[in-house]
Parts: sequence; C-alpha cells; structure tokens
Amino acid sequence: MMNNLSGATEFCLLGFPGSQELHHTLFAIFFFFYSATLMGNTVIIVIVCVDKRLRSPMYFFLGHLSALEILVTTIIVPVMLWGLMLPGMQTISLAACVTQLFLYLAVGTTEFALLGAMAVDRYVAVCNPLRYNIIMNSHTCIWVVIVSWVFGFLSEIWPVYATFQFTFCKSNLLDHFFCDRGQLLKLSCGDTLFTEFVLFLMAVVIIIGSLAPTIVSYTYIISTILKIPTASGRRKAFSTCASHFIFVVIGYGSCLFLFVKPKQTQAAEYNKIVSLFISVVTPFLNPFIFTLRNDKVKEALRDGMKRCCRLVKD
Repeated sequence: MMNNLSGATEFCLLGFPGSQELHHTLFAIFFFFYSATLMGNTVIIVIVCVDKRLRSPMYFFLGHLSALEILVTTIIVPVMLWGLMLPGMQTISLAACVTQLFLYLAVGTTEFALLGAMAVDRYVAVCNPLRYNIIMNSHTCIWVVIVSWVFGFLSEIWPVYATFQFTFCKSNLLDHFFCDRGQLLKLSCGDTLFTEFVLFLMAVVIIIGSLAPTIVSYTYIISTILKIPTASGRRKAFSTCASHFIFVVIGYGSCLFLFVKPKQTQAAEYNKIVSLFISVVTPFLNPFIFTLRNDKVKEALRDGMKRCCRLVKD
C-alpha cells in the first residue's frame, strides 16, 4: 500500500475475490467467451468484406461494429485473464492504466455513435426505401464511420485527462479487474465532486445524445410498420431492424447503469458486474444477434462454409 505523501506510479488490480479454484473456473469461462467473441466477430467482418450480397450500408456498419466489439473486449479481457492466472495481485503501470481507460471509453463512445447512425440507416430503409440508395450512398457511409471514430476518440481526451489530474495517494489498490474510472477516483486525495459531476454530464450528453436519433428513428419505423396492411409485410419490414433494436436495448441498457449516474465512485461489485456485461457478454452476443435473425448473413455463412469444405477436400 502507498503512503499518504506520494502518488501512485502503478496500481494493483484486486480482480475477483475467492479461491484459486474459483479463479481457474472463471479463467476457463472468460477465455471461452473471449475466444468465441474473437472468432464470431472476425467471421462477420470477413463475410461482409468478401460476400457481394452483403455490400449494403447496413452490413458495412455491422462490419465496423464487429471490429469495435473485438477492440472493446481485447482492451479488457486479456488483462483480466492474466490476473486470474496469477496467484496474487496484478500490477499495472500508470501509463498502461491511462491507455487502457482511454481506449475503453473511446471505443465505447465510437460504438454509441455508430449505433445511432445504424438506427438512422434503418429509418431510411423502412420509411423511405425508394431514396435509400441515394441517401445512404457509399460516400455518406464512409463519412459516417469516419466521424463516429473521430468523435469517439476526441470526446474522451478530456475525461481521461481530468481523471488522472488527481494524485492517487490513499492507496494503489484498485478494486477492479481493469482501470475503472470510478475506482480510480476513490483513490484520489483531492475533492472529486465537481469532476464527477462534469463526467456525469458528459456521459449524459454522449449516451443520451446518441440514443436520441435511435428513439426518433424507431418511433417512425414502428409507425410505418404498423401501417403495412399484411402481417407478412410487417414481419419482413421489422426483420430488417430487429437485430439492431435488440443490440441497442442490451448495449444502452448496460451502459446507462454504469456511466449515467451522478456518483462515479459506486460500489466495486456493482461496477464489476456491469463491466463484465459490457466487455464480455455483449461482444459475445453480437455475432448471434446479427446472424440468427438475418437470412442474408446465414446464407453467406453457409456458402462460405461450403467453399471452405471444398478447399479442404481439394
């Protein structure tokens, strides 16, 4: 433990409590989730790139969403797995802690921006199908992706800078499996109340701001679908946006619980559970959400498997 006269230059991640046997079990579970996440999202990226049937804005955005899911889980899970393998506490340098927190928040913010753009894309597809190819052309899609990535990374520079302006002199024991902002602020000797309030406002602006176009888009989408006279027509229209809608509910729901709260320094157990859901469960579910309900993706996967089998036989 650090003394109260100096700031921490490295942190000890306490990770998960429990016996070594429990840690081995958790390691096996999380390693499976991580491996399946990498494989599933990589498959989506590959088929979106190589299959001509998936050359549309929805799948272009889906490929970038899968890349973001790979990044967000890779930023967190390998460090967590390494900590589960070690018999004691895991140390992480101050520089590595800054980098991990920044990348985690930046990639997450980029994902929010992209989900909002995907909702607008679904709105145009359902509510204005005749002009869809004109509005959502390749130039527009590329710029939407570029703006999402740039916004995500630029918007998190100040929050991370503000977090690490404090001196962490109470202790260097971080009760988490990664450099969580709330737990970092707990270790600060200074008054963090104003900074926490500003971070809360920024989280509201980013999350609610990216959620607003989603809510508006789905209001119009649902209204349009309900006007379709046949049940089969309504099902077909809703199927084009069902996967995105499910992912939005899961993604935004978990992040609202974690980030949009006035008190950033919430209980470590609460933060760990929600962080696990964001960094492990959601990226794992992404390939299933976007493939099981999408006939085009399933067809592309089947054809890809057939081609792979023929190559192996040859």
